[in-house]
Amino acid sequence: MTTPCELTLYSNSKSKADTIAQLILKEAKRLEKKYNYFDADSYLSQINQRLTNGLDSETKNILQRTKQYYKATDGVFDVTVATIKDIFREASSIEVLEQQKAALMPYVGCEHFSIKREKIHFDNDFTKIDLGGFVKEYAIDQAVKILRKHKIKAALINFGGDIYALGKKPTGEKFKVGISDPTDKQKHIKQFELEDQALTTSASYERNYTIAKQTFSHIIDTGNSATKPLSVTVISNNCVESGVYSTSLMLEPTLTTAHQTFIVQDNERPQPIG
Repeated sequence: MTTPCELTLYSNSKSKADTIAQLILKEAKRLEKKYNYFDADSYLSQINQRLTNGLDSETKNILQRTKQYYKATDGVFDVTVATIKDIFREASSIEVLEQQKAALMPYVGCEHFSIKREKIHFDNDFTKIDLGGFVKEYAIDQAVKILRKHKIKAALINFGGDIYALGKKPTGEKFKVGISDPTDKQKHIKQFELEDQALTTSASYERNYTIAKQTFSHIIDTGNSATKPLSVTVISNNCVESGVYSTSLMLEPTLTTAHQTFIVQDNERPQPIG
């Protein structure tokens, strides 16, 4: 998952806990291998290279969900931003970046692929899909299913800051999760108590591209919103939902959602806690 992943689970049996942890690790590695955008041999890469258009049931479901979120967020959450992703890593100058971006932007948008029965169809040769902003959260939701299947009542899953809190601690306490101050990651700016809830935080300070000494966030923006938050946290009932909206609100903070949100703006930053 290209990020530290942690699992804390509570069980009366160490062997049972170890077995379940291994099942979750195996599932996470399976998903990472299957949908790795940067691995030319991955299933997703085979689709992007037009070497296959056949979809298994899992991938069909995932892609259908991404199209639904694309519509629900008015096109803000868009897995086809991958179409211009590579030029941020390869462009030698801002001028080259802008030229290549302008040439590829007409092929960005989930309307450029359709799903019919068990196949995916693109309407051009250029549109690509990157599920990096979806599969990590999906892996957490899958892990929750494994935990529930094995009757685990309390656990905390943390895949690189994307979190699901299952139940309460054996002490009866809810799980406490701190949100990092975007300007000082050693401090917490907010704390939430979670029970059977997912929390994700999107921010532009963790990973970046640098072109000609100019820095670009790994959350690639194709919109026109002038004001961008420093970080966005969303709490919902599943990790995919939280991840979609925390990413989308980073790009378009005026987007409406019924979920609990915590947005850190540059000019109205709350005082750190702790």
